[in-house]
Amino acid sequence: MKNLLKAEELAQFGLGIYLFSLTGYSGWIFPLVLLLPDLSMIGYLKNAKTGAVLYNIFHHKGIAILIYLGGVYSNISEMELVGIVLYSHSCMDRFFGYGLKYFKGFSYTNLGKIGKIKNH
Repeated sequence: MKNLLKAEELAQFGLGIYLFSLTGYSGWIFPLVLLLPDLSMIGYLKNAKTGAVLYNIFHHKGIAILIYLGGVYSNISEMELVGIVLYSHSCMDRFFGYGLKYFKGFSYTNLGKIGKIKNH
């Protein structure tokens, strides 16, 4: 099942690349901005709850799709780009096992705990 879900995320990432190709932006823009949603982790400097909320907003596919569709409807290419980047980045993260965050801390995700297990 894990490989099937990874394949699904990879296919969705491919969809993001395809949608980007329709925007008319130069191809070098996509890899340049692909990691920008991770700036949302700055919220963890305040506390785990703030970090999780910010991270989840910037890594939620539904929000990304709404932003993209808002850009398409409004004919605002920058908004389309933001939606595509948020969506593609979220697919990439999920492919690598990084899910949406719980308030408990960065390592606790809907896909399971990430990172090294500490021995006490």
